[in-house]
Amino acid sequence: MSAPLAKRWIATATRWFLPFVARVTYPSLRQGGRVSTPTYLLVHGAWHGSWCWQRLGTVLDERGATWAVIDLPSANSSDPLIDMGADVRELRRFSVERGPVVLVAHSYGGAVVAEAAPKLSDLRGIVYLAALVPRLGQSASDVTREYGRRSPLDETIRREDGLLRLDPEPAALALYGDCDDETREWAINKVTPQTLASFRTPRTAENIAVASTYVICQRDQAIVPEVQSQIAQRCDDIVEIDSDHSPFLSHPEVLADLLESMNFRA
Repeated sequence: MSAPLAKRWIATATRWFLPFVARVTYPSLRQGGRVSTPTYLLVHGAWHGSWCWQRLGTVLDERGATWAVIDLPSANSSDPLIDMGADVRELRRFSVERGPVVLVAHSYGGAVVAEAAPKLSDLRGIVYLAALVPRLGQSASDVTREYGRRSPLDETIRREDGLLRLDPEPAALALYGDCDDETREWAINKVTPQTLASFRTPRTAENIAVASTYVICQRDQAIVPEVQSQIAQRCDDIVEIDSDHSPFLSHPEVLADLLESMNFRA
């Protein structure tokens, strides 16, 4: 068996399969005489905000998991000069004194996490969810350009005065294809412009020696699965789920099951 195949664990995003996945919870960590578990720090992608994790957060609450969300400046400002560096600084600031964390990075958020990770204290693992993971020197835009594959979402992007906007109707299908009409409409009405500068900021940070897992979304129309499969080779483990680009909205319980099944060691 080849090395890429040897490290691949394929899970389908269906209720009947996941009960058979081996469940291994995060290791307990003792701090100051008390036992704690890592916090899932959820990092959204371009055009989105902390709002997109709402359904997953509800499921994690029901399971007693600790989680936190962040709003990245590049998707929450009309200033076209805001680049990925601002997102990285905000993530570093936000993570201070939160104890051990596991970063869950979606889409563009993968580029932010790859750059920020070496400067985060007590990082226990990284989950790249249908994410862009640049090589050293690459920007987020360079990742998909490397493989020469455009997605249906790419066709909906409009550039305007240093900001990237989405054509709502086709973008909603590309981002939230598995969601019902009501959810799709709610979500696309929440998206905001993204700065072009954020996609053009090159990665300067080296890889960090923590466990990383890449989650490929098999029906993704934002970053096509063939490209995700190539990006995923940069991580320690690979998982595939039968989902659109936004499983935190379309399949929150499946995503929560997947997070619970992972075991990140210090």
